Amino acid sequence: MLRQSGGRSIRMSRRSAQISMVFSCLGHAYMHAFTASYFVIVLALEVDWQLPYHELIELWTFGALLVGVAALPAGWIADRWSASGMMVVFFVGMGLAAIVCGLVDSSLALFIGLTSIGLFASIYHPVGIAWLVRNATSRGKALGINGIFGSVGVAAAGAAAGALIDLAGWRAAFIVPGVVSLVTGLCLAYFISRGMVVEGDGDRAQDAPPSRADMVRVFAILAVTMLVMGLIFHSTQTALPKVFDLRLRDVVGEGAFGVGAIIAFVYVVGGIMQVIGGYLADRMALKRLYVGAYVLQIPALVLVAQLAGTPLIAVAVLTVLLSVVALPAENMLLARYTPQRHRSLAYGVKFVLAFSIAPVALQIVSFVQERTGEFVWLFLILAGTASVAFVLSLFLPNDRKPVLQTVPAE
Repeated sequence: MLRQSGGRSIRMSRRSAQISMVFSCLGHAYMHAFTASYFVIVLALEVDWQLPYHELIELWTFGALLVGVAALPAGWIADRWSASGMMVVFFVGMGLAAIVCGLVDSSLALFIGLTSIGLFASIYHPVGIAWLVRNATSRGKALGINGIFGSVGVAAAGAAAGALIDLAGWRAAFIVPGVVSLVTGLCLAYFISRGMVVEGDGDRAQDAPPSRADMVRVFAILAVTMLVMGLIFHSTQTALPKVFDLRLRDVVGEGAFGVGAIIAFVYVVGGIMQVIGGYLADRMALKRLYVGAYVLQIPALVLVAQLAGTPLIAVAVLTVLLSVVALPAENMLLARYTPQRHRSLAYGVKFVLAFSIAPVALQIVSFVQERTGEFVWLFLILAGTASVAFVLSLFLPNDRKPVLQTVPAE
């Protein structure tokens, strides 16, 4: 009888882990879609509201700040309350905020709506990634799959927003995704209420504990490199739609869909490579993978600064690819050198760093575009910051490939 009870418990744990994986992946896609779609929507708002690009893009500044800053309290609450419950709040809150954005008629109201999106979007990374890591046995594989959904979210932001704008106007580009997120949150709440998603007491796969000195060294280095990666990610995500609008007009034509489709292509191709990044992170030294991604990023960003036409698309894919390939290794380093009981809080700190830099990225993009009408200096600045991250990453501990001992979740 005890054996049957134990078997049932393990099956329930596995089912809960599988459902958690599904909603974690959906959450990653939604979070990036909701925080990236405005960069395409703003192209339609320029025409509809007759306001300049730099003024409209700055409406997202505080929301972008909250995506980072609010991640820390979100992780703290999840560690003390419920990761799955916080994910329900994430889906429902972000969906309602997006619907509000689609109904407003003034810059102030849109600013409030975008700020609310940023607040609820801040929940995902510290909570959803820690939730995923806790339930995964092959962490690199799980993080790689999850990463694809994040890149698909960025890609869908461009394609879906562009298509909805051309078909039904910019309001639909807010409202339709908002309804989808709201329904997803209600579905997760249903699974929780039926006992199909439960909170686990520990990791399903465990590492040997690191020394305190290594924990301090790794976190200090990652604090800077994660800040740099955040600056590169947000600056690129913000600027690429306008870069393509300026340099690929003969390719994409008029309207928002052409630009959105190219953005979708760039992030889908780059995102698929995150599975390879996860595969490599399970099988090779994390330091080697992390350092390699940064050293290759430097020339890629210099080329984005200079190129136009089809070569620009290819190099944009490369720079996105290098960013996402590094993410599974980065998340695994953080998981390995952080106590499990503080995992969500640690990821909260990570995403405070990675996303609180977003307003700085927005201001740099706005500053460079307003004064030069282009983005050459933006990508040269980013290449310089990638050089700093490369040098610092050389001081990470030499690490053999992960050796995980699978244990059943309670």
